[in-house]
Amino acid sequence: MPSNAPSFLRTHGKPSNVGHRGAMGTRPENTLAAFEEAARLGADWVELDVRLSKDGVPMVLHDATLERTTTGRGPVSRASARTLAKLDAGAWFGKAYRGEPIPRLDAVLAWARERGVGVEIELKGDPVCAPGLAEAVVKAVKDTSTTDRVLAISFDHATCKHLKSIMKALRTGLLYAARPADPVAFATLAKADVLVPHASFVCPEDVARAHGAGLGVATWAPSDPKVLSALVSAGVDAITVDHPDVLAKVLRAAK
Repeated sequence: MPSNAPSFLRTHGKPSNVGHRGAMGTRPENTLAAFEEAARLGADWVELDVRLSKDGVPMVLHDATLERTTTGRGPVSRASARTLAKLDAGAWFGKAYRGEPIPRLDAVLAWARERGVGVEIELKGDPVCAPGLAEAVVKAVKDTSTTDRVLAISFDHATCKHLKSIMKALRTGLLYAARPADPVAFATLAKADVLVPHASFVCPEDVARAHGAGLGVATWAPSDPKVLSALVSAGVDAITVDHPDVLAKVLRAAK
């Protein structure tokens, strides 16, 4: 277990500000417009979701189907990367974002490297990740030389363990919406570097125990200043929010 797990997540000694699907509160989620806005609003990292296209390309999209956020229809897994790239992923959010495409993971990683922000990659599963998704994510990370600024996370903890088996240097995190009896054992079993509980399950004692074991603690939370301040006080290393500007204000006020 890397002893620097908490420190790689933190920024200037404070929890990192992570834009949820970019700045999804004000931009169409999981698009380059959302990621750029998150960085502009003070995000140190961006969080995104990946699924495989029919031809095995990791594409940045949350849902298993296309209807909610794109002009396409049907499962993501039944469309080629070329077909997916032609869809509009911004018009649903507003006229100003017409023409925003579904990005490929490698394109977002290249953007992040140039922009100087980290990337939390959530490998999506329903509930189990598709065969080949872990390998495709690892390839994209290697091809873009972004290993040092990537955290791969999933609710599918077996996939997190598999990621480690194919790329030991890739940092991984376990997503969960519960309070395990022994979070450190939870991470040890999956060879993970970071615990990623929902904010409602973050306890200062769990954070301290995780840090004592060399684990980082990241979380996702509503853009409520009171909730965010409590998470900062609890000692978490990264917080994912829909509105990075709200968290930026909380972090500026934190001692």
